[in-house]
Amino acid sequence: MADQRQNIIVECASAEELVRLKAYSRLVALGADNPGWILKEQLRPFLQDNGYQILDCGSSSREVVDYTDVALQVTSLLKAGKAHRGIVIDAVGTGSCMVANKVPGIRAANCYDRLTARSSREQNDANLLTLGGQLISFELATLIVSTWLNTPFAGGQQQKRISKIEEVEQQFLQATVVALPGDSSCAL
Repeated sequence: MADQRQNIIVECASAEELVRLKAYSRLVALGADNPGWILKEQLRPFLQDNGYQILDCGSSSREVVDYTDVALQVTSLLKAGKAHRGIVIDAVGTGSCMVANKVPGIRAANCYDRLTARSSREQNDANLLTLGGQLISFELATLIVSTWLNTPFAGGQQQKRISKIEEVEQQFLQATVVALPGDSSCAL
């Protein structure tokens, strides 16, 4: 029955652990560059009113901020397990999506309507949503965000595809040589 409803059954050692897990599922890292700042500030109360706790990754004004820096802040919180989902808003959503998808384990989706939002979660288990602050209205953004946050991953055949994505990430990570400054063991 739980599988049909797409619920996850978790055995908790204590009531405190259950409370912690519930709270974690409502943690959203939210960030924007200067073109996305207004939409971010509009979405913050919408998310809070719907029971989400926000981890603000900037920007807090119209001051120029690179979307790359904001996307990395949000992805860092996701990778560290400090946020359950991430949302990044830049001018059109493409740049921050590209940056986020460079980080292993991050599956970012640039969504512009409810169908892309639902599909990104259902089929691709996206954990980061990017939006175009100069392309979509606040009203459309709330529909996209609500759909994205409330759509569960379908699993099944889709999980096989996610596993393939993870294999590709590992393939390219293993093929990468990383030399640290001062580490002579990597000398070529």
